[in-house]
Amino acid sequence: MRDIFPIIPEPKIFVFGSNEAGIHGAGAARDAVDHYGAKRGKGHGLHGRSYAIPTKDRNLQTLPLPDIEVYVKHFLMFAEAHDDLVFFVTKIGCGLAGYDAVDIAPMFKSRPANVELPEEFLTIIEMEDLK
Repeated sequence: MRDIFPIIPEPKIFVFGSNEAGIHGAGAARDAVDHYGAKRGKGHGLHGRSYAIPTKDRNLQTLPLPDIEVYVKHFLMFAEAHDDLVFFVTKIGCGLAGYDAVDIAPMFKSRPANVELPEEFLTIIEMEDLK
């Protein structure tokens, strides 16, 4: 059973895990196409009210964590440069890509204030800060 994502109010941007080919056939990627203007064939970046962060390659194989982290860093720079927008991040990489939240959440530690994270990511980041 997949997560069902609530419809987020405008003007928030729905941030989801994608594949580099931009197929967007399942999970949050499918929701991004159906509700937030994600474009098939566009595997990363802002499209409509969605922002794609690849967690799988063009052949739908899970990307290594360092590759995902590069895409996350690009996203965080984009979010910082667009502080007039608010970004709602889903648990990217934790569904079809197969990673655990503890693998992905720390990538968002240096996020700007306009990036909202899932509660589980926030808890992991807080626990990391206590170490």
